[in-house]
Amino acid sequence: MEKSDQEGVPHTIDTNSVIRWLIIGIEYAIVFSLMLVAGIVLVRSLVNFLDDWNEFPQSVVSAIDGILVVIILLDIAHTVFGHLRASVFPVRPFLIIGILAGVRDILSSSAHLALSGTLSSVDFRDTMISLGVGVGVVVILLLGLLILRFATLPGDEEPT
Repeated sequence: MEKSDQEGVPHTIDTNSVIRWLIIGIEYAIVFSLMLVAGIVLVRSLVNFLDDWNEFPQSVVSAIDGILVVIILLDIAHTVFGHLRASVFPVRPFLIIGILAGVRDILSSSAHLALSGTLSSVDFRDTMISLGVGVGVVVILLLGLLILRFATLPGDEEPT
């Protein structure tokens, strides 16, 4: 499709720019969706916390778990929004999000151990494996952050 301006020079609709704007629109929709889901999770976590006074320790763990999910969703939304502004895909925020998710998993597993009275040997083994995997993931991601910290090349400011 061609348009022409006042000078008679034909303009074509650039397919790349249409695709670029479509991608930007989808990324903004993703950010909005993540914010919406984070808001819903936060409200549901608080409502469930206030409704379950009979099982206070379990409701505290559930509320903390929900709040950590909200933090993870907000970090993902912030990272996607930062990508929109800078047109650079940062690595560090995703490592931090992974660390938060690993800590959330560790907290959930340890709360499961602490709050359930007696565990069968299979449940105990599965929970210990979950704890070990969570700790391993967090350590590996922390090593990744450490590598990024010291991987600055001369002339680079700070790696992303």
